Amino acid sequence: MSAPATPLRRAERALEIPRSRLLAAVLASCATLAAAFALAAVSAYLVTRAWTMPPVLDLTVAVVMVRALGISRGVFRWLDRMLIHDVALRGVVSLRTNLFTALAARTDDALTRLRRGDLLSRLGDDAQELGDHVITALVPALVAVVMGVVVVATIAPMSLLAAMTMLVALVVASLLAPLAAHRAARITEQAVVTTRAAVGASALEILDDATALRVDGRLEQSLAELRTGQRTHDAALDRAALPAAVASAAVPLAMVLAVAGSLLAAGAAWTDGGASAGQIGVLLLLPLSSFEAATTLPAAASQYARSRAAAQRLAEIVGPEGGDAAPAAAPAGPTAPAVPAADGAAAGAGTLRAVGLSAGWSDGAARVADLDLDLPPGSRLAVVGASGSGKSTLLATLAGLLEPLAGDAELAGGAPLRSAVTMFAEDAHVFATTLRENLKVVRGDLSDEAARAALEAVGLADWVATLPRGLDTLLGPDGTTVSGGERRRLLLARAVIRRGPILLLDEPTEHLDTARGDALLRALLDPADETLVPSASTVVVVTHRPEAIPTGTPVLRIGENASTRLEES
Repeated sequence: MSAPATPLRRAERALEIPRSRLLAAVLASCATLAAAFALAAVSAYLVTRAWTMPPVLDLTVAVVMVRALGISRGVFRWLDRMLIHDVALRGVVSLRTNLFTALAARTDDALTRLRRGDLLSRLGDDAQELGDHVITALVPALVAVVMGVVVVATIAPMSLLAAMTMLVALVVASLLAPLAAHRAARITEQAVVTTRAAVGASALEILDDATALRVDGRLEQSLAELRTGQRTHDAALDRAALPAAVASAAVPLAMVLAVAGSLLAAGAAWTDGGASAGQIGVLLLLPLSSFEAATTLPAAASQYARSRAAAQRLAEIVGPEGGDAAPAAAPAGPTAPAVPAADGAAAGAGTLRAVGLSAGWSDGAARVADLDLDLPPGSRLAVVGASGSGKSTLLATLAGLLEPLAGDAELAGGAPLRSAVTMFAEDAHVFATTLRENLKVVRGDLSDEAARAALEAVGLADWVATLPRGLDTLLGPDGTTVSGGERRRLLLARAVIRRGPILLLDEPTEHLDTARGDALLRALLDPADETLVPSASTVVVVTHRPEAIPTGTPVLRIGENASTRLEES
């Protein structure tokens, strides 16, 4: 039985790099360095041969070769950059596609329990490290092996001593320098990655909640913790200084060794009189251009260490085998009149039940305790309670995103919660792309007509009409270019488009004016109103506006000490 693949090997497979493209990139890079190497050899021959003042025609071929090699080096450099980055960028696209597919297939709550900044660091920085792995580590290592063989094979016919010295120098440059660089990276990489994630998470938390932290009197403490985390991060970098210095010095020292060997070989050849001036020149000057491939190896070794750490961190969030099976598609259902329904629309989801449910973020800290719910298809439920009482925690648990501390949340018939339940959190992400693409997140085949109908249903038609490019208008990162009310209605429009059989909505009308917000809340909680969601859908809404809840709607009140009470509006 074969050993399981390492996280880095799994990540390399997830890049889905075709061998033909990788081979083309390596060959183009080898051609670039070979042209530079040949240019140095021909130039050395031309200079030293010209010193002997031969007939001009004897130098014509060398002159033409210098010009041709100088031009071809630039052409090959452009080609290898294009091919290498093409491979890397295609690999990153495949990696992120496979990564998000694996994340969507997870059935536990590992992702939900991660701090938002930590998850962002892993999906952003760590995924990019694996893209850099191709450019900085994989291709340069393969090129260094090929060019080492070419260099020694070129020098060996001229002088065995020079070739042996060059071989030793290349081994020193190709092993000592990368090992020292790898050591420098390994000393601090894990700590650096950890502290970087902590700094990123703390900074994002402060940026998101600065006002609440200031009101609560914890802003200065949070800033102090951020500064401490930054100092820890800087100290982790400083500890790698010595091995990094060794890595930087190893290649120049190896070059000195190669030049010394070539001087001895050239002196012996000149004394014996068995070599021409051109050959002597080649032996003397060629070592100076023989280490271009080796100089990239320390950076390759450092990148390898970073890639291993990044792959390990990504493996922690996708699971030991890259995630479980893909989630089942939501069942099909009827189309509501306001917006064309998605393929995975609203009927046949079954009853959503909670039996003795206790929900919270850690053992012994239940925010909701001993809850029993029975929500058949078409049910409406409003959840109210003070801020911090556990309303969002309850929704995440009912959605299957957070494991219950006790009891069960389930669908009648035993179907997985995630196959039918769709939760729209109050802090759901708004992507830095067009308005259209932000809506297509929930339905890839969304038409412009359906998008406009959903936006009109949530009251954003007038806003869209003022946008410079309509649905093609770019939104800032995480909705920074839209107001709080526009953001909430944009998230609500996603729910309208999704038309899932069970919708859990967290404060969908927050930041709206009272009249508009109350009207949307009543439309969501009135089974007879299909403006926003079909009557067959089960809808659970968290709200701070109990007075706007339609009469007769069941209301779940979450109070202090995790107490719950089900009543009627």
